Order: sequence, then structure tokens, then C-alpha cells
Amino acid sequence: MMRALFEAALPGAMAYTFWGKGFSQGHSDAVRRIDGVMHAAQYTIPVDDAIVAVRSGQQPVFATRDKHLRECFVVAEPNSDKTKIEESIKTMPDYFADYNTTVHFIEAKEFMANHSKMPHGGMVLQNGKTGVYNQAMEFSLKLDSNPEFTASVLVAYARAAFRMSQESLFGAKTVFDVPLSYLCERGRLSLIKELL
Repeated sequence: MMRALFEAALPGAMAYTFWGKGFSQGHSDAVRRIDGVMHAAQYTIPVDDAIVAVRSGQQPVFATRDKHLRECFVVAEPNSDKTKIEESIKTMPDYFADYNTTVHFIEAKEFMANHSKMPHGGMVLQNGKTGVYNQAMEFSLKLDSNPEFTASVLVAYARAAFRMSQESLFGAKTVFDVPLSYLCERGRLSLIKELL
């Protein structure tokens, strides 16, 4: 949604999305499926130099590993082959093979104390020109709980689906088809009065 809004304001400019620093549910699950792994947490970490380059107004082209790092914290089963587990992680296609990945083996007690929450975040950056002037747009998230935030977004879209059904707006819709006012708890007139 933010990339679409940024593109509307700065057409032709390049958008950059950076994820993290945060817990990746899918990547953590992929690590947990490896033989010998009891618990795992994978964090996606944006590369600071890449963010600095974009914020400086450049429009760099990045390879996959230039934008994000992957850091894994793993509790291995007793007597498991940690070297094999680490190699399985670092070479896993579509998850880790294209990234600089670090694997830490830790005890279950440390895992529960330090890696049982699911924080996440991210940002969208876009630079472009309007005539001769440089323009920059940025949106960021810092979430203590990715699942709870995701639930809030789903509730907002359920609210919008109800409102759209009241107006007989049926059929397959994407986030681009839903008016912002339908997502908010308060009604359209309140939004216009208070925010516009």
C-alpha cells in the first residue's frame, strides 16, 4: 500500500523495502524443520550501508545480500551434528542461500529468555524528482509483536469488508481496491472533520 502511494506521488522513482530488524516467522519455521533442530529464531536485519545509500538520494541497484542479513539462533537436539545443521541453513534455497547468514547455537533456557517474542519492523523508502527538486518519502514500522500487529490489520480489513458489503461492493478485492476510510474505526465524516 505504501509503495503504491509513494509511486503515485513520485512516478518513475525507485522504491526500496527493508525488513527488520525483526523475527521472521516463515524463516524460523524453515530452520525448525531441519533434522536436529529443537527451537529456532531467525532475524532479518537491514544492512545499514544500503539504507544510508538510499537516504542520501542515490538510486542504487542491490544484489539480494546487499540489503539484508540473516541471523539465526538455534537450539540443537542433544548429539545432533551442528556443522550439518549450520550448512543446511546457510545453503537453503529461497531462504538463506542468497544472504550472508550467521548461525548461533544456544541453550534452550537462553532461547526462551531472549528469543521467544516476535518483534519486527521495516521501512519503505523512495526518492525521486518533481521537476528539478529532489524529493524523499519514508514509511517505517517498529513492532513489538508481529502477530498482534498482523491481527490488527486483519480486523481493519474485516471492518472494510463489512462496510463494502453494506454498499453491495462484492467480488475479489485487493488492498488497492479498499478506500482508506473503510479501514478506520471512526466513520468517513469524522475522518474528514478531524484529519482533513
